[in-house]
Amino acid sequence: MGKKKVTSTDIARAAGVSQSTVSMVLNKKYNVSFSKETIEKVEHAAEELGYVPQKRKPRREGRKEKLLVVFCSNLTNPYYVMLLQGIESSAKEQGFGLFVCNTQRDLKMEERYLKMMWGLKPLGIIYTCNPSRCFMGLVEELSREIPVAIINNQNEKLDVDAVELDNSKLGRIMASHLLELGHRKVAYIAPPLTTRQKQRSKRVEGFLKEFAEAGLRDNVIIKAAKEEIDSDIAHIDSEYKIGYELTRELLSETRDITAIVGLNDMIAFGILDALHEAKLKVPGDISVMGCDNTLFARMHKVALTTIEHFVIFKGRDACDIIMKKIMSRNMKYSDIEPISTYHVEYEPKLIVRGTTSYPRQSGKKRTSKK
Repeated sequence: MGKKKVTSTDIARAAGVSQSTVSMVLNKKYNVSFSKETIEKVEHAAEELGYVPQKRKPRREGRKEKLLVVFCSNLTNPYYVMLLQGIESSAKEQGFGLFVCNTQRDLKMEERYLKMMWGLKPLGIIYTCNPSRCFMGLVEELSREIPVAIINNQNEKLDVDAVELDNSKLGRIMASHLLELGHRKVAYIAPPLTTRQKQRSKRVEGFLKEFAEAGLRDNVIIKAAKEEIDSDIAHIDSEYKIGYELTRELLSETRDITAIVGLNDMIAFGILDALHEAKLKVPGDISVMGCDNTLFARMHKVALTTIEHFVIFKGRDACDIIMKKIMSRNMKYSDIEPISTYHVEYEPKLIVRGTTSYPRQSGKKRTSKK
């Protein structure tokens, strides 16, 4: 029968001190002060009893955290939070952690984060929007060393993996729904329509194209926020305020419209509140539409008609693309590294709820039949 192993409890009993004192003395915890006498008692008892300290497992040098970096332009819009949710759920399944870079649409911030990537060396990078045009070359350069996936607007000339979104199609679906209901004079409210935010313009262009094909292009009023708004740090209600304030401005200019579209759900919520304040009924007096099918679209007093384009799934797909690229780089097949470019796209779906209906007749408020 082998000799019984000496424990810190045995030493504590022999030295007449607590087990925690023994542990701290033997592990050289110098941040706790003990008298010279106590230290000697513990060390002497350990020697007398033949205490053998446990061998610590050597630290594996160079072990890196499995890290993915996600670039976001705005974390105040639930759309980006939903994308992150999809990315994180897939990353977690694979044992990866996330490092989120919130650029706030600031070029200097985006450039700073991009330059950090060479030193940080994550295993993959996901952009939840198109990179700024001036950094396209830098992103392509990074993609040659680190797998990069972009959740972007379709038709961008960027030679990297992408989960694509045809924003033009979203705009056309919104317009088609209103035209089918009989709306002929409508307004579209959007954030700044700048060249840097091409996806916004694409959505508006799709909407206008559908009305143009119906011979009603001049019946669409486009109200976009001023460009300087994008240079401000986004607040939780920034896009809501765009919808609210531009709707108030619109109503002061005309009441001759039967529907208002928000570029996204957050803007649509602002539109709804401005109409409520003006004592206009939705959809009785004016129909309202949003886009993205965020959680809040179902929680408003009148559930919002919107477009579902499977945001959480896009986040998961972007992460899955990164995993495939990592696997292909690590897998030995031949002397030549495989080159593949992934493109994934979902078909958007109209979600009709309570904020759209037939237009009021002859500019008068619609009355219900009794």
